[in-house]
Parts: sequence; C-alpha cells; structure tokens
Amino acid sequence: MATSTSRRRHRDTLRKGELREKAILDTAESLLAEPGPDAMTVEDIARGAGISRGSLYFYFGSKNEVLTALVARTLEQLRSTALVPTADTDLPPREAIALAVQGTESMWREHGSVMRTAVEYSALVPEIGDLWTEAIATSRDALTLILVRAGLPDGPAPTDAPALAQSLCWMTERTFYRTTVESPDQLPTTARTCTEIWHRVIPDNNP
Repeated sequence: MATSTSRRRHRDTLRKGELREKAILDTAESLLAEPGPDAMTVEDIARGAGISRGSLYFYFGSKNEVLTALVARTLEQLRSTALVPTADTDLPPREAIALAVQGTESMWREHGSVMRTAVEYSALVPEIGDLWTEAIATSRDALTLILVRAGLPDGPAPTDAPALAQSLCWMTERTFYRTTVESPDQLPTTARTCTEIWHRVIPDNNP
C-alpha cells in the first residue's frame, strides 16, 4: 500500500511535469512571434523553458508535436470562452452572435501567433489540420443552433442554417487571419464587420 509520503511525492512529480510542459508551451508561443514557427528550433524551445533538449523530448517528440499541443491548448481556450454565449438560450440570437465574435476577436488578439500557425500549418501537420477543422466544425454547430433559434430552417438547402453557418464560420476565420497578418490593430473593426454579416442572415423580425 502506498504511504502518504509516496503519494505526495507522486503528486509533486506530476505537478512538476505539468509546470514543465506549460513552460515548454508558453516558450513556444512566445517564439512564434520571433523568430517564427519555421525558424524556431527544439533547442530554442528547450532553452527558453529552462531545460535540456533531452528533457524536452521526454514530453514531446518533435517541434511539430509541441506546436500541435500548443494549438490544442489554445483551441480548448477558444471553446471555453468564445463559444460560451452560444449555449445561453436566454440570450437573443443577435446578442449571442455578437458575443461569440467578440470572444473570437479576443482570442486572435491574445493568441494570434498560435492561431496563424494553426492556419498555416494545417496543410503541413495533419494533426494540426484535424484540430483546426474540428474547431471550425464545433463553431459551425454552435452557430447553426443560434440561426435555427433565430428562425432559419434547419435543412440541407444552401440557404438554410447549417450551410450558412458553415460558410460564415470559414469567412470569419479567414477574415480574422488576414487582419492579424496585415493590420492587427484593425481587429475590433474586423469583429464589427463579421458581426454585421452574421446579423444580416437573421430574419428582420428577430431581435
């Protein structure tokens, strides 16, 4: 039977591992801005996290594995923040959409380097591509429910809620991506534009 001392040591070891993994991911995110994902090396990440290259390989097998974990962490935060208003059925549809877009803008502003890397590496690293596609699908499903609640048909037609939500989610992703690449200071303007486009598909008799 494990003693209280051995259990405490086990918890301490897990805690140290979690902190070290967080340090690796935090360092990788800071390096995405400079020198960027292509120039960033495993040595850079390990040095920034205060560990050896060999120690880093205990947690991740390659730079791409680090990037994949970083994208996964960021997208989990996106789901737990930006998409929260979409589940509140007490919110009017227009308000829920506006809050979701605002939350998305916040994620692009605070974690733009990770979000851009997810877009740019989706075709290069299948795991990142799968994560990004899944995130868009989750957003699409959540926004589809709002559009249905606003009065749009939940059918297969190209003008029904599912098809509109699919196209509008990809439009929102691409618009925010281009803004962070070309003029990050315009993110609030981009959010207002995207919100307006979403709102225009809602029937006029819906708040």
